[in-house]
Amino acid sequence: MSTSTRMVTADDLLRMPDDGRRYELVEGELTSMAPAGGRHGHVAMQIGWRLAEYVGKNGLGMTFAAETGFLLARNPDTVRAPDAAFVAAKRLPPSGVTASFVDIVPDLVVEVASPGDTASELQAKTEEWLRYGVRMVWVAHPDTQSIAVYQSMDEVLTLYTGDEIVGDPVVSGFRCHVEDIF
Repeated sequence: MSTSTRMVTADDLLRMPDDGRRYELVEGELTSMAPAGGRHGHVAMQIGWRLAEYVGKNGLGMTFAAETGFLLARNPDTVRAPDAAFVAAKRLPPSGVTASFVDIVPDLVVEVASPGDTASELQAKTEEWLRYGVRMVWVAHPDTQSIAVYQSMDEVLTLYTGDEIVGDPVVSGFRCHVEDIF
C-alpha cells in the first residue's frame, strides 16, 4: 500500500494558522524549525540592525529581519527565511514589497548557526542560497565568534575577532568589526 503526500505551496504556507512554530518550505515539503535561542537571536539582531542602519542611511535598498520568507522557486515551491537579508534598490519592484512572501532572491543573506545545526546542514543551506542566485552569504558562528563569508562555495573567507566584515561588492561600503557582532 502506498501513500501520497500533497505538496505544500507557498500560498498554503502563507495561510497556515500560527501554531507557535517556524516553518520553511523546501521543494514543496514543510520543514519545522525550533524557535531561536537567546544567543542566536542576539547575534542575528546585532548583524541585522547594523546592516539596516547602513542600508537605510545610504539608500541602498531594503533589509529584512528573521522570519521573512523569500519565495525562491515554484512548482515545487521553496520558501526560505534567513536570519537577515538585503535586496538592492535597483532590484526592488517600484510598487514595493507585498504582504506575501518576498518574490525576489536576496543579494545578501545572513544565517546564524544554532547549537543544533551541523556543519553539513549549514553547508547545504549556504549552497542552496548561492544556487538560487544570492550574491553573498554570511554564516555567523556564535560558538567560535567567527563569520564565514561566501560569494561562492570556492570563495570562502572566515573572519574572527579583530577582523572586519566588509559588504563589498554587494552592500557597497558596509564595514563592521566582528567583535561588535558577538
